[in-house]
Amino acid sequence: RSLSRRLACGDVEGRLEALFGRVRAIQAKSGRFDMLLCVGNFFGSTSEAEWAEYCTGAKKAPIPTYVLGANDQGTTSYFPDVSGCELAENITYLGRRGLYSGASGLQIAYLSGTESQDEPAPAYSFSAKDVAELKTSLLSTPNFKGVDILLTSPWPRDVGTFANSAGEIDTKKCGSKLVSDLAASLKPRYHFAALEKAYYERLPYRNHTVLQETPQHVSRFIALADVGNTSKKKYLYAFSIVPMNLMDPTELVKQPQDVTENPYRKSRKEAQKTKAPLCAEEEPACQFFFDLNKHQGKKRPSDGKEMGKSQPKQAKKTPQPMGPCWFCLASPEVEKHLVVSIGTHCYLALAKGGLLPDHVLILPIGHYQSVVDLSSEVVEEVTKYKSALKEFFRSKGKRYVLFERNYRSQHLQLQVIPVPLDHCTSEDIKESFIAQAQEQQIELLEIPEHSDITQVAPPGTPYFYVELDTGEKLFHRIRGRFPLQFGRSVLASEALLALPQRADWRQCAAERAEEAAQARAFRRDFQPFDFALRA
Repeated sequence: RSLSRRLACGDVEGRLEALFGRVRAIQAKSGRFDMLLCVGNFFGSTSEAEWAEYCTGAKKAPIPTYVLGANDQGTTSYFPDVSGCELAENITYLGRRGLYSGASGLQIAYLSGTESQDEPAPAYSFSAKDVAELKTSLLSTPNFKGVDILLTSPWPRDVGTFANSAGEIDTKKCGSKLVSDLAASLKPRYHFAALEKAYYERLPYRNHTVLQETPQHVSRFIALADVGNTSKKKYLYAFSIVPMNLMDPTELVKQPQDVTENPYRKSRKEAQKTKAPLCAEEEPACQFFFDLNKHQGKKRPSDGKEMGKSQPKQAKKTPQPMGPCWFCLASPEVEKHLVVSIGTHCYLALAKGGLLPDHVLILPIGHYQSVVDLSSEVVEEVTKYKSALKEFFRSKGKRYVLFERNYRSQHLQLQVIPVPLDHCTSEDIKESFIAQAQEQQIELLEIPEHSDITQVAPPGTPYFYVELDTGEKLFHRIRGRFPLQFGRSVLASEALLALPQRADWRQCAAERAEEAAQARAFRRDFQPFDFALRA
């Protein structure tokens, strides 16, 4: 069940009919694949007519398709949101850079665009700083061994060193040094790239020095040609992979007969001699739990969008769904004084600038983006925390409202806000959410009480959902823009808590000592209900 069947594809250049026709033929012959990963230029100069049919829903991709962003100015308009978004049904733009964790536990790191020397880089490029920040965010993960898959558009410079010939491509001149540096650090089991209109499957290479370091898994680099090329060069690659974290360690580090030395080791050593290592300049934006608002409201000139002004869950000034994570409990950024309970898989923390003093967050200890991605044991503990909080708040004459926004966020946060029982009924709460959603052209639908979010939101789908402690749920599948503070502003409205002055969490920031006192008080009151203390 843990074996994932994937397809990877080179430059599509807007030839969607040719690509999806081939995918359908492969699936008819070999059975279903879980996803299609596209590197290189997804759009071309003549994409408009074919693309319009997918945008309108007249045609649909036959498989969940994940794509990288623009590599030139001409195609940037196809990617409306730099942080990643659904472009059409079953076609998702991953974002500028980050980590996508699938439901199976597969870790896919990605970097959109081509290398730029400019800082900040244009909208279709990445800079040394982008690469440094992506590396820092992943390498700081506890027990980091590597990623399962790395997706880039350019080839890594020098990938042909110690290897089989790459044909006409001169790997000493072609590609990006920054991509080489990224691949050397992230140690992907598979690395896919394109842009050179060539197919090249490099021999697998080692990620450790023989006899000096503990054996590690090998990496395979595969460059893919362009869709429908007349030379019949391979542009679609099928492979099966078990997520690294589910593999037996000895199985994972087995070295194939044809393994080579690491092609990047020499160039990295040379780079370290010539300059000090580049440190990621961490400029997180503000959000509910961590105090990260010192760089609030900056703009990135390359795309002219406001970064961090009203994005409570973002961890960088460039919005990205999977960038550096400030919510993993192991992160040094965690303000431990706000943590009120720690279970085996989840923890509770008071919200930073909470709507009320007992506004809490349920967060997974490990890195999961949304409820849809959670493993069964984490789901089980989330349910335990919900039950404990229901009992706790009911003992105080309150009912909780829980919501999640899986959009422009990278680590799951379940916002839990209590509302006095005598103040409004569950019907009042639902009506307020639905009415305020309609005012903003948001379709918020009630879903059956005992249904699971995973039944309505496939992995990778942006969504917003509300859950009452009665089990009633409202769901909205995000297809375009979505107001980041929507859940909080509905609860703060006159119809519910009547705290409009607290709708913006930034107006609610408290001193650290006051926060610590609130957390102590919550911890004390919650203690009789806290199953984690009895475990």
